[in-house]
Amino acid sequence: VQLQASGGGLVQAGGSLRLSCADSRRTFSNNAVGWFRQAPGKEREFLAAISWNGGNTHYADSVKGRFTISRDRAVNMVYLQMNSLKPEDTAVYYCASARTADLRFNIEASREYRYWGQGTLVTVSS
Repeated sequence: VQLQASGGGLVQAGGSLRLSCADSRRTFSNNAVGWFRQAPGKEREFLAAISWNGGNTHYADSVKGRFTISRDRAVNMVYLQMNSLKPEDTAVYYCASARTADLRFNIEASREYRYWGQGTLVTVSS
């Protein structure tokens, strides 16, 4: 496993969680990284992406203002801070390493990502 997402769990609505994505084989040290989620019975949904150096970020409208993506290149980690969580945020969350260093115009598309991590489950109770 190259990428490993962690930090999921059960939280009440309005609460916060911080997800982490560890890169054991340095697959994304010079690549953009994205976060996605997939709820039961739904398609995988793009959430956020960050460029290789952290200089650019992009968010889906559904999480803009609530979620923040960041990265620490020194330890090869990417994070997703999630605030004001809602029950509809319940899903398995995945991190993925993009094929490019910068955020291309189609960075929301799954095909832009080469490596995917195992997901972490986030459950938001009402």
